Amino acid sequence: MPLHLRRLAVIFLVLLALIPIAAAAVSPQGADEFAQKLALIQRQADSSERAGMRHTRLTQDELNSWFMYRAQPLLPNGVGEPQVTIVGDGRLAGRAVVDLDAVAKRHSTGGTFDPLSLIGGKVPVSVTGILYTRDGLARFEVRTAEMSGIPVPVTVLQELVIYYSRTPERPQGVRLDDTFALPANILQIEVGQGQAVVVQ
Repeated sequence: MPLHLRRLAVIFLVLLALIPIAAAAVSPQGADEFAQKLALIQRQADSSERAGMRHTRLTQDELNSWFMYRAQPLLPNGVGEPQVTIVGDGRLAGRAVVDLDAVAKRHSTGGTFDPLSLIGGKVPVSVTGILYTRDGLARFEVRTAEMSGIPVPVTVLQELVIYYSRTPERPQGVRLDDTFALPANILQIEVGQGQAVVVQ
């Protein structure tokens, strides 16, 4: 997969993969449709058409199909089974199974009240929040976070995101509260019920 498509896919993963989910209709065809739309978004980034005139609709089922059938090579080791619910009005919810052993060993203080000292193994991590986008910039505001159905502070979720989003280019990983530039000349993402519309 070309680097620019990989970056776009990683943005979707960071925003959505660690975010309960309604039953979705996943299929290889849905995964193919999502992949084609990612490629279209990248091609449109190079278009001379006036900004704000290109709209690409991505459905929840297409995204979850892509996660199931195509995203595995892009997922960090220790993160699996991502699923997303596009609630609407900017709200997103989702779930992934995360292996906490490596994170716990690296960050645990060993104290009685250190949440990372109390957990381990592969556990479901659920997150809800709101995606704000405008003028090519985005920010995700976490509203709730749970591990195995137990609410956890956002700081615990932040440790997971930092650990699993580190790259050679970004050794400090991704901070949840950071504003970031959207890729592929995306101006905004309109999050509706069961779908998101990418505006370029």
